Amino acid sequence: MQNAKSKCSLIENENGFLDDSIEKDAYIWYEENWQHDDDEHLHQRAQLTFVKEGYQYFHIDNKVYLVPQNHVIWIPSLQKHKITSEAETVKLMVSLFKNIPEDQFYKTTHVFPAPPILKEMIFYAKKWNKETAENHEQEAFMNALLISLPNFCKENTALQIPLPSDLRLLEVCQFININYQNDYSIEELAETSNLSVRSLQRIFKQETGISIKKYAQLIKILKSIELINSNQFTLSEIAYKVGYKSLSAFTSSYQAIMNTKPKISKKNDFIT
Repeated sequence: MQNAKSKCSLIENENGFLDDSIEKDAYIWYEENWQHDDDEHLHQRAQLTFVKEGYQYFHIDNKVYLVPQNHVIWIPSLQKHKITSEAETVKLMVSLFKNIPEDQFYKTTHVFPAPPILKEMIFYAKKWNKETAENHEQEAFMNALLISLPNFCKENTALQIPLPSDLRLLEVCQFININYQNDYSIEELAETSNLSVRSLQRIFKQETGISIKKYAQLIKILKSIELINSNQFTLSEIAYKVGYKSLSAFTSSYQAIMNTKPKISKKNDFIT
């Protein structure tokens, strides 16, 4: 986040745990130009992050979650995570909650688009940015936002990238991530992993829950989301850049993953 020792006004100790000396139940941190680091950390408070501009990758357990513009991610308390991004500009708003409802929703990670009502609530909460003093209005307002979250959640699991634990498969994933624009064969991937084609396909599906073909498609689409977010290219250019031979093939693949057609975003807007 902001530097090696202080993150969202929480102080990082040597074990990556963020000590919390803030008394209030909910604390808001908003940044116009977010500067992140690659350190894994955790904290007692649960975290709701809204991406106003740019995008972020959240690395949690054996998954990587893409959080595009106008999306939110809910991270339970004491959940180790780190964030990365190659976006030129990232504008984030982080809400940190001390007291969490007992509902099962709050115990797992969620990524979903922020509907207009939730965005308005988040933007209104910006008035308490970095304030540490107790505030009765903020306490009531943020509690209402917190309780309403499960009703706003329409999760798209396509934004989750599964990662295998087998080192041989990690090398395959790295190869796909690097060569997503290029044509390659399953035999090349098998050679990379020192496995037979059949063994590679079987073990990969066992470890990730999806096929290698599906993983490669997912990587292409997630890369296309980054390019769409940049507002620098047409959809045809993006289709070519992520390895599709035609716009129609890209559109079909995108719609199969995201359940919507790709669209060049407007300023402060995203795919709807």
